[in-house]
Amino acid sequence: MRFAIFGDIHANLHALQAVLEDTRDQGCTHSICMGDIVGYNAFPKECLAIVRELDCPTVMGNHDEQVSMDSTQEGLNPLAEEALDWTRNHLDDSEKKWLSGLRFQRLVRDFTIVHATLDTPHKWGYVTTALDAAASFTYQHTTLCFIGHTHRPVVYVRDGSVSLQPFESFQIEKNKKYLVNVGSVGQPRDGDVRASWVLWDRSDDGSAIGALGTAQWRRVHYDIARTQSFVRAAGLPEFLAERLAAGH
Repeated sequence: MRFAIFGDIHANLHALQAVLEDTRDQGCTHSICMGDIVGYNAFPKECLAIVRELDCPTVMGNHDEQVSMDSTQEGLNPLAEEALDWTRNHLDDSEKKWLSGLRFQRLVRDFTIVHATLDTPHKWGYVTTALDAAASFTYQHTTLCFIGHTHRPVVYVRDGSVSLQPFESFQIEKNKKYLVNVGSVGQPRDGDVRASWVLWDRSDDGSAIGALGTAQWRRVHYDIARTQSFVRAAGLPEFLAERLAAGH
């Protein structure tokens, strides 16, 4: 089995299409969506339709939750709030209902998926330090958990202590725990403008040697200028277009 694990699409259709093309090229057999399908960019309906068509395990992101509500909760930054209001007006009731029905976290086979944190998934906290990861690890009952939300790909490993490890690929060992942030398809914030996703290859499942396959972080080019043109044409904030070319 080869899992394509991706999230934080944020209505970026061209990035999503590029990622899905790469997942096909890599021979992926299963898809997993980490939430925040909508928000920020100009194609919420199209991205939502694609994810629904995939019929894959999906968890709720904070933007998915906010869009499914009648109004945006207080405390969001003005850019996100404006984009959420725009998105809410471009989705119909059935689409909002589907988003509202997503779970905050899920057990899929023998691994866990959650958009934010395992300790308080509904409060939308961020895992940005080893201390944050340690709080989530307390509630992690599987070897492997995939997360999103920060738009920054990284893996935290608990092996006695908790450490943060940037990665390109690594083998998953059963005697450790892993909290893997898959990065963002639609709005990367780690300085790399390419869309991000994780390929988890279990076809080489090394159960005899105590391993659960390998995970590989992949980056994919897409037409950023084209996406920016649609953000601007939609009347969304200019900064949302500009940040796509900056990767922050």
